[in-house]
Amino acid sequence: MSYYVKGLVQKEYEKRFAGVDSFLVMQTIGISGIDNNIIRGELKHKGIRMMVVKNSLIRKTMESLGHPAAARLFEAGPCTVVFGGDSVVDVAKEMDIWVHKKKDILVVRGAYVEGEVLDEKAAALLSKMPTRAELQGQIAGAAMAPGARVVGAVLAPSRVIAGCVKSLIEKKEKEAA
Repeated sequence: MSYYVKGLVQKEYEKRFAGVDSFLVMQTIGISGIDNNIIRGELKHKGIRMMVVKNSLIRKTMESLGHPAAARLFEAGPCTVVFGGDSVVDVAKEMDIWVHKKKDILVVRGAYVEGEVLDEKAAALLSKMPTRAELQGQIAGAAMAPGARVVGAVLAPSRVIAGCVKSLIEKKEKEAA
């Protein structure tokens, strides 16, 4: 590849990875073209992109974008970068499904999460974490729980009084009849 073409490819990498601060690095040696297209198509519907990169150029790109630690993930062998979705956890969950379908072909090599490099084991564990939406739901539930208990405590005596009044009304109606 000529120096000029390498420069063009690096500029394209810089454009595509400009706003990306978290991604998964996969090894996809031996994947067929049909499987590759199927995976990419299904990931695209979920807002996730998959891109095979040239290691030397992506290392330079990561350094120029201010992610020098991420360059360690691209040391040897062909690498595929998977990014997008709501968070890197969503990406990891989706890729975990495909890793289980294509056990010998797709391998998680690592991840870069907001400045931290994760090895293959830690990157694989990302798929076990709750997603951003699940975490927001848990936080909202935890924040609302004390209020719900207070409301229940406030309303409980009024329910008791209402039950007593109702039974008195029913008793008086029976006596009147």
